[in-house]
Amino acid sequence: MTTAIVTDSTAYLPVGALVGLPVHVVPLHVVIGGREHREGLDVGADEVASALRSFTPVSTSRPAPGAFLEAYEEAARAGADSVVSVHISGELSSTVGGAGLAAEDSPVPVTVVDSRALGMVMGHAVLAGARLAQEGGSMEAVADLVRATCAGATVVFYVDTLEYLRRGGRIGRAGALVGSALSIKPILGLREGHIVPLERVRTSSRAIARIEEIAVEAAEAALDAGATGVDVAVHHLDSRERADRLAERLASRLPGSPVEVVELGAVVGAHVGPGTLAVAVVPRPAG
Repeated sequence: MTTAIVTDSTAYLPVGALVGLPVHVVPLHVVIGGREHREGLDVGADEVASALRSFTPVSTSRPAPGAFLEAYEEAARAGADSVVSVHISGELSSTVGGAGLAAEDSPVPVTVVDSRALGMVMGHAVLAGARLAQEGGSMEAVADLVRATCAGATVVFYVDTLEYLRRGGRIGRAGALVGSALSIKPILGLREGHIVPLERVRTSSRAIARIEEIAVEAAEAALDAGATGVDVAVHHLDSRERADRLAERLASRLPGSPVEVVELGAVVGAHVGPGTLAVAVVPRPAG
């Protein structure tokens, strides 16, 4: 049996990370000023940040089920006997539903996994699953590893304003912070696939310092609990300098744990807005 992985563009895997791996990426769509684009192909983060700053309407949508079916068919033509399809949290997007519809018509069996996450949490889970698949892992084993990797991860992020999350309807239970609290610098996280409020601070510098502390605590706790290693990603939208400084501090405090800086793409960027900083802490499951 040969297993391939299909994922979507919100994994934000760095260029070159997939070379030689059995992974197919399906782009989500971004609509800017009424024109639809494919994330990573027709539009990037810079265009979204510019549109948001100029108050140009920006929205997002999932791919049609046919796009996933094409990916499953392509994997089958390349020799895959099964597919694990890994996607952005179903609480934030209907993408996983489209993958499920396409799976019904796939020429090979497909296990659809709701990552309950996004960004490099999903990205590292995909990479781990792809490596296991290369080693001959079954569809079930690959799907289990992907789920375990996502479940053990921590995501914490800072946004300059909650306004973009409010506009896109992605704020979930963090809605309690909207209104007068829009002036607050919120620290948010992911819990069971939802965006939830963690803390509120008054300045951006305090918020960034706090997400650094939360990330370090999460990484150290994972290692103490037996993780074989921890991968760390610093995401940002139009805030590279701050992201680089945060990554340097994390690398100095977590020796032996790879820390990379990965810009958020157009889809997630459309909902969090320019200036966002996020840290994904992804333990490698024992065994």
